Amino acid sequence: MLHDRYSLAFKLYPYQRHADQDAVETPHHPVVVIGGGPIGLATALDLGRQGVPVVVLDDHEGIGQGSRAICFAKRTLDIAARYGCSGPMLEKGIVWNVGKVFQNDREVFEFNLLPEDGHANPAFINLPQPYFEKFIFEQIVAEQKKGAPIEIRGKNRVDAVQIFDDHVVLDITTPDGPYQIKADWVVGCDGANSPLRTMMGLDFKGRVFQDSFLIADIKMISTSFPTERWFWFEPWFKSGASTLLHKQPDDIWRVDFQIGWDVDRDAELKEHNIRKRLDAMLGVDVDYEIVWSSIYTFQCRRMQKFRHNLVLFAGDSAHQVSPFGARGANSGIQDVDNLGWKLGMVINGLAPDGLLDSYNDERVHGADGNILNSTRATDFISPKSKTSHLFRNAVLDLAEKYAFARPLVNSGRLSVPCIYNTSPLNGPDALVGGPQRTRIGSACTDAPLAMGHLLDRLGDRFVLLAINTAVPDQITVDGISVDGITVLSSDDATGALAERYLGDAPNAVYLIRPDQHVAARWPGYDADALRAALLKACGKDMS
Repeated sequence: MLHDRYSLAFKLYPYQRHADQDAVETPHHPVVVIGGGPIGLATALDLGRQGVPVVVLDDHEGIGQGSRAICFAKRTLDIAARYGCSGPMLEKGIVWNVGKVFQNDREVFEFNLLPEDGHANPAFINLPQPYFEKFIFEQIVAEQKKGAPIEIRGKNRVDAVQIFDDHVVLDITTPDGPYQIKADWVVGCDGANSPLRTMMGLDFKGRVFQDSFLIADIKMISTSFPTERWFWFEPWFKSGASTLLHKQPDDIWRVDFQIGWDVDRDAELKEHNIRKRLDAMLGVDVDYEIVWSSIYTFQCRRMQKFRHNLVLFAGDSAHQVSPFGARGANSGIQDVDNLGWKLGMVINGLAPDGLLDSYNDERVHGADGNILNSTRATDFISPKSKTSHLFRNAVLDLAEKYAFARPLVNSGRLSVPCIYNTSPLNGPDALVGGPQRTRIGSACTDAPLAMGHLLDRLGDRFVLLAINTAVPDQITVDGISVDGITVLSSDDATGALAERYLGDAPNAVYLIRPDQHVAARWPGYDADALRAALLKACGKDMS
């Protein structure tokens, strides 16, 4: 069994001495990312693809062992597709859309997270985090070969930080000794126990829930369980107060057992005790190998602010949620998606520094939504009183027979795209009868077109999407380019685009941000309205 989270699954960037370590004057870099996990690597990939020079400092030399996060949502896959690395993720991952909820030995109900057609990506894939990181790293290598200014330094640990008005100084320790660098911007992606956050005297605020969950990743060949998310309340096999089961690639299965608060963690992690729980669930005749195990508690908390002048925080270093609902890594990738284009525009002189305040506004909003959903899931999974336990079981009884009760069952509300409905960047919603699902602040939903899928055509720049009407092919406003894309009804053979973007309107024009969130929409093209909305979306008019 593997309990050392720092043993390497992939040694991708071994330590190499860098010229910065021998420089007479302190070297200077536009952006330094601290932490080489999935969020740090994705941040570097996003910025490097924009031509922004970025250095990643990681205190290890690659990707940690153990599956940790395994559920990656459609929104994450849509973002990875823009980055160019969704293909290997889908090829390696286990695709699933269906989940089932059980109580004791009976099925309460099942749900489908993507019941409609016309999407390039599924609702979820199960993919161990080391592979997810590896595929991002491989895309970084591919971008480096095309000239992207991305650098990753392994065994470079940041030990001190000094923040000035116009730059940040970082003290770094390596196997060859210490050195210093300067940065215009620092992005902290160094995890839930963020050393950077501690150095800056910042902290989390929120709740730590008094319950414990045992994770076991086991290798077994089984046909008893399908490729679905299965969750048991009060399972008949009595291995825990609740149990969650997911299939992963390579015949690996993730099992989570709710084991209570007052437990001896060292004893619970002994192999023979883990096997007692697994044997009760699977049967003593099932052959399996335990490949990784850990115990965790629910923690729902965040920093008060994600931006501190020249230092920005993303992923687990900025916020923590319970793993039920797959809101950790998926929300971190949404952080990157939000921050990347904004920081790139500021560095490239296309937007004012104030645009980065909207990163804090929008992603604090996203974190609060995740924390709310995670807290509700925790309270439902772990009722704290006899009355709340009776209520929970009554809801499960009703849900088995009546559809109205099923939304009340909460085994972890699964990650969905954040809607920035209160964003200061939002423009007007002048599309009368427009669909709610693509309202202002929403992430664009996919749709099949005559040639491919809509999200592929939108890409990662500002786009003016015209449906059944016309817009210029390209517009430039205050140095910012906007590409016009016109889609006619003849391109929409299935009618999905009209349903998802027109609703009751005969035609529409959407202004879409580089992160594929809707900034504004109208029934037709208006040059003055576009100019005002674009300037607002870039932080140039925050009125």
